[in-house]
Amino acid sequence: MAETPNDRVTEINLNKEMRTSFLDYAMSVIVARALPDVRDGLKPVHRRILYAMNDLGMTSDKAYKKSARIVGEVIGKYHPHGDSAVYFTMVRMAQHFSYRNMLVDGHGNFGSVDGDMAAAMRYTEARMSKIAMELLRDINKDTIDYADNYDGSEKEPVILPARFPNLLVNGSSGIAVGMATNIPTHHLGEVIDGVLALSRDPEIEIRELMEYIPGPDFPTAGLIMGRSGIRRAYETGRGSIVVRARVDIEEKKKWQRNDHYHGNTVSSE
Repeated sequence: MAETPNDRVTEINLNKEMRTSFLDYAMSVIVARALPDVRDGLKPVHRRILYAMNDLGMTSDKAYKKSARIVGEVIGKYHPHGDSAVYFTMVRMAQHFSYRNMLVDGHGNFGSVDGDMAAAMRYTEARMSKIAMELLRDINKDTIDYADNYDGSEKEPVILPARFPNLLVNGSSGIAVGMATNIPTHHLGEVIDGVLALSRDPEIEIRELMEYIPGPDFPTAGLIMGRSGIRRAYETGRGSIVVRARVDIEEKKKWQRNDHYHGNTVSSE
């Protein structure tokens, strides 16, 4: 007997299906790209960049290699998205004004705090920074789990071993479905002191912990006005602070340019 279209129709509860599908979608966004893993403080794209650099032998004691080589490795094996998105992420990891402790050691024009764009990936070079090596140390000693990449042809780490609390040190920001995070950067030494204090006394109070970690430490050295917002954020996970910037005023000076063109000299003031 021939199958009719009605035989292929399955009745479902719309409310239940919407709830299940939305949850699956939200979790895929959270896990796959939007929010960092608290264990290593990295989003998947950051983790894949560092893992690819480690695979290529681009450690802090080796020579720099072209950024395009890194981006190609990442999108070819682990992250099937646009090359510009991967390169922009790597550029931020090499900017001293974006990361408290840079994870990528860049060579060339990687942009400026004034908003200047980085040079194209075919011009710049990079390798892992020394502190990034601590995120990957002992990765080959069965310390972490691996999962299949997007097409099952390669294995990639679920997390990195991370021998320091990178989530607090370098912070993170991201917007997912129904949730978001914005964690400021902190001083590495203060965070380590706080971790040691917590290991000695797992019941330590926030007030006591703030003796070791008094507050965020921004890469651009902003001045935090007051501490009430910091404590509220540490206690509840939500809080706001007022940051004051230091400004250096550079006076415009008289300048002269000499242009040499086909033997003729033109001076302008």
